[in-house]
Amino acid sequence: MYGEIALFSGNGNPKLSQEISTALAVPLCPADVFKFSNQNIFCRLKSSVRGKDVFIIQPIAISFNEKGEMLTVNDNLMELLIMIDTAKRDSAGRITAVVPYYGYGRTDKKDQPRVPITARLVADLIIVAGADRFLTVDLHAGQIQGFFNIQVDELTAFYLLSDYMRQKQVENGVVVAGDIGATKRSRNFAQALDMPLAVIEKRRLQRPDGSKAEALNIIGDVAGKNCIIFDDEIDTAGTMVEAMTFLKEAGAQDIYASVTHGVLSGPAIDRLQAAPVKEVVVTNSVDIPAHKQFDKLKVLSVAPLLAEVIRRIHLGISVGEMFNE
Repeated sequence: MYGEIALFSGNGNPKLSQEISTALAVPLCPADVFKFSNQNIFCRLKSSVRGKDVFIIQPIAISFNEKGEMLTVNDNLMELLIMIDTAKRDSAGRITAVVPYYGYGRTDKKDQPRVPITARLVADLIIVAGADRFLTVDLHAGQIQGFFNIQVDELTAFYLLSDYMRQKQVENGVVVAGDIGATKRSRNFAQALDMPLAVIEKRRLQRPDGSKAEALNIIGDVAGKNCIIFDDEIDTAGTMVEAMTFLKEAGAQDIYASVTHGVLSGPAIDRLQAAPVKEVVVTNSVDIPAHKQFDKLKVLSVAPLLAEVIRRIHLGISVGEMFNE
């Protein structure tokens, strides 16, 4: 058995870390994590973790500190690695990296010549840094679990999102997969909501200035229906807004987006505010500061889910039983 829980937070999403701490009734352990003037990141734990069961909460995504300064994906990745190394060198009993959003997860295969598989590289870095276990939410591709040779717990916000949409009692609804690749995930969501499924068919068309994926057809009936687009993340929202516009042109009524990770980078907010969408539902797996929030955005918390899984890991209780409904 390991010692007591030692819960730490990087600067990737301190609000989520505090919510997890409150749900667990375990205080966050104090630590200094900051940059020197030369941009080197430094970590110092304020108390010993020798023999303790350490959990380090840090999404690999853009975040903003209290001064409103942006921390990049790479800043937060390095923070995570350095915090893991610090805990290992202080003789932690076990170290679990709690990464609600796994950055670089979309580069999960060599799909063209002379490109990296960065999702594998990041997994290797986390392992070499000293993590004994990895906890995350809705990987972009499930096979990323195989990039780790340590225990991986991949949780899902599926039930959180489906419960919310069920409570809205959307009438005459249809779940829409944004492309063929999202069909399986969307089919399960449609089944949970007892709704039919429609799929937007895209093809990569050759243009003089390069190829571009464009929506060409809808497989299924959306005319006069309320549509729920289900996906794992919204980044710049270009693909999502294109799908919303295509659905409107096909005669859809109200449109909702139900997504785990609200990355919302670049022009995403402006695009979504102007889009024909009634509500955009995301979780707080990624830090969503005040300047990224808008009237149509609903943020659900994954803190209770992560807190319960941390408790189960610490006590040696099955995590899978939580989802065996």
